[in-house]
Amino acid sequence: MSTTLIKAPDAQNGSEKADAGVQRFNRIAPLTNAGFSLVFILLAVICVIPVVFVVIISFSAEASISVKGYSFAPLKWAAEAYEYLWKMRSTIFRAIFNSIGVTLVGTLLGLILTTTFGYVLSRRTFVLRRFYIWFIFIPMLFHGGLLSTYVVNTQLLGLKDTYWALILPLCCSSFYIIILRTFFSTTVPDEMIESGRIDGASQLRIFAQLVLPVSLPAIATIGLFLTFAYWNDWYQAMLYISTSSRDLYPLQYVLVNIERNISYLTNNADVMSADSTVLPSETMRMAIVVIIITPIMFSYPFFQKYFISGLTIGSVKG
Repeated sequence: MSTTLIKAPDAQNGSEKADAGVQRFNRIAPLTNAGFSLVFILLAVICVIPVVFVVIISFSAEASISVKGYSFAPLKWAAEAYEYLWKMRSTIFRAIFNSIGVTLVGTLLGLILTTTFGYVLSRRTFVLRRFYIWFIFIPMLFHGGLLSTYVVNTQLLGLKDTYWALILPLCCSSFYIIILRTFFSTTVPDEMIESGRIDGASQLRIFAQLVLPVSLPAIATIGLFLTFAYWNDWYQAMLYISTSSRDLYPLQYVLVNIERNISYLTNNADVMSADSTVLPSETMRMAIVVIIITPIMFSYPFFQKYFISGLTIGSVKG
């Protein structure tokens, strides 16, 4: 007993010295800290300046751009691009409504499919686990092709000119399933699952009440990626939505067509109710960009906490 009492202070001192050594190793010199701060401030400015520049151009007069070109200080400020888009508000508001609905439904459905599929594949007791891992891994390497995809979606599933054509092709990604499968395998302990089984809970209840609450960072990260994919998608509308079903157009498809082809306004003059002879083309391109990025810009802060946690999943903690 006396020997233990004599050695205990030495062990405590050794632990304190080790902690002090770790702190000294992790300490950053003031000059180095200032250098890192300047670098990150510079990177932040580099990321923000293009956005500010786009907003300035969108509020510039078209005549100013014709004379001076793109500039942070235009000769004349004007909102003619937004006024022109406001004339098409009925079509644009309808497209915004379509995009919001498709994004919400698609993100929710995508999260349900990817989380459940990833969780099942993470359980070693699942009999067909190896088969389904290869089943979702092979499409990451070999794609069936655009023609076969189009035939399946239009002829076999009958998705043409429906909202499901904008949702189903993007709702399930092999890459996201692999990410969640790896997360569940490395982060969710088997003891948690076994404790739920001992308490008599079903697999669905274990997944909903035990697994999902501890998986919010990964789920929020995948949810953010799905939200971006649905909100920015216009390709599915180009493939599966015909001009006879223009009420199904999402916002991106309408705006991309306005940007790429001015004749789109003339061909749809009965819907747009706009005069295509006076078109602020340059400023309207930038106004379109502002309209596209604004919803995502305001929604990102709600995901930021979980998104950053999701990016650091699997990191070594001291």
